[in-house]
Amino acid sequence: MTANPLKKLAGETAIYGFSTIFARVINFVFVPIYTYTLTTESYGIAAEFLAYIAILQVLFTMGLETGCFRFANKTANPHHVFSNALITTALVSGLFFIFMTLFSGKVSAWLGYQEYNFIIIYVAAILMMDSITAILFAKLRFENRPIKFAVFKSIKILSETSFNLLLFFAVPTYLIKSPNSILTAFISPTPDFTYILFAIFLSAIVSVIIFIPDILKLKLKLKPKLWKEMMLYSLPIMIAGLPGILNDFIDRPLFRFFSPEGVSWESNLGIFQAGVKISMLMMLFIQMFRFAAEPFFFAREAEKNSKQLYAKVMEHFTAFGMLIFLGIIFYLDILQYLIGKDFREGLTIVPIMLFSYLLLGISFNVSMWYKLSGKTKYAIIITACGLPVTLAVNIVFMPLFSYHAAAWAHLLSYLAMLVVSIYLGNRHYPIPYKWKKILGYIIYGLAMYAIVLIIPESNLYVKYSTRTLLIVIYILTYLKIEEISIWKLKL
Repeated sequence: MTANPLKKLAGETAIYGFSTIFARVINFVFVPIYTYTLTTESYGIAAEFLAYIAILQVLFTMGLETGCFRFANKTANPHHVFSNALITTALVSGLFFIFMTLFSGKVSAWLGYQEYNFIIIYVAAILMMDSITAILFAKLRFENRPIKFAVFKSIKILSETSFNLLLFFAVPTYLIKSPNSILTAFISPTPDFTYILFAIFLSAIVSVIIFIPDILKLKLKLKPKLWKEMMLYSLPIMIAGLPGILNDFIDRPLFRFFSPEGVSWESNLGIFQAGVKISMLMMLFIQMFRFAAEPFFFAREAEKNSKQLYAKVMEHFTAFGMLIFLGIIFYLDILQYLIGKDFREGLTIVPIMLFSYLLLGISFNVSMWYKLSGKTKYAIIITACGLPVTLAVNIVFMPLFSYHAAAWAHLLSYLAMLVVSIYLGNRHYPIPYKWKKILGYIIYGLAMYAIVLIIPESNLYVKYSTRTLLIVIYILTYLKIEEISIWKLKL
């Protein structure tokens, strides 16, 4: 075992995070393509379908990613664990795919997209293939194979990138010359939301293909007794994850019903989605951290000072999260050009969304208590506390404030979840977090943001020099605080 577990966590975070960073970078590359090419309405429709995919994916993975970590660490043959998980997800998602294929016409008509029944089939197929590969990626994480994980993720990303490039730059010219091409049975004649979903569909196929050797090695066989234990542990995580993912994505479908009167809900949703994309830099950090942190926490559960270690991880996470918050906010004037002019009014939600995602990341750290203690039933209570807040804020305020209400709903729901998780964690699995220090980093960062808001507008050189200086001061302060902490430990 590595002498310094924090260095091991940082190293694994970097490797796992490579593919995640790569994916987000590619997403940022395509955000200007989408927002400069598509209308706000078309981008909004794509956001709605992507929300459905995100929500339903939680159902079809059934909490088995975390369940696999739990049981693979406790059994002599981890292959049985992953075999059970793979059979279960493939069966459930496969049945859904068959059903949606048979009734794609009725579902598309019900949603108001009568001419796009093929999109319903794409969505169902994406869900089936992503559910299968989710278990296989979890297996790579359990086996501590971050490089293979990153390579396979990168292949999927590169394939989606290639398909997007072909669809948005080559296909439109081709379809002008060949309007009766068979391609028009799969996508629209001109670029719209169907191009985005078709690219994801094709890349999901590639992802399954590269995993075929791994699937064959598993020698799939269901172990009923182990399966029952896994499902009893994992399903509460799935049930808890559903309100959590609804907190993240339910606002997209709500735009249909609660957008201000007289405006296009699709357009409002497209503008909101563009603002969220800029804020996803914070989620990038959280996601890459999570890939390495979850197996890291489980592996050190039995160590004597594990709780002190978890508390220290939280301090570093919060400090770095606030640094990302400041970096994005201070240079938002530059980042705005990543999205088309018609979408830029939505940038006003970026500070709110960034801080919301930071709270979500802190909540992830805190929530490890119920996973480590096996008391996953409390996950339902925690995440369920956020959903009513999300729904209430959106339903009451979206007709008045549109996507600004959606942004504030994220912040308030994540805050509610965090408070409840802290309370329950202190009762059932207390971890000695230094909350004064953690809040100190947050307040310090917000104070620097306030300084920027107060300072009068000046020329670009002074403006960005000041903001860069503030970031340097923040970093130096963090390093000094940690130096003092290390010095105190040695005394």
